[in-house]
Amino acid sequence: MFPTLIGTVVIAGIVGYVSEKTGWTRNGILQSIIICIGGAFLFYFVRLMFGFGFSSPGMNAIVSSIGALIIVPFHWRRR
Repeated sequence: MFPTLIGTVVIAGIVGYVSEKTGWTRNGILQSIIICIGGAFLFYFVRLMFGFGFSSPGMNAIVSSIGALIIVPFHWRRR
């Protein structure tokens, strides 16, 4: 369980960094990493509690990080 959690955090951090460096997001490097790690934590614990997700923990981390990067910045954007 613990190595899976650490791997989830590392993969989420990498996704946040890469998305910022490629220009896909413009939140800032640290902000993107924090958003990705938060989304990955949330999905990791939902998977533990309810048991649904993808077959591999790495795929769960990637998909949840990308989902968090899509949802969070648009939710807080001013009109």
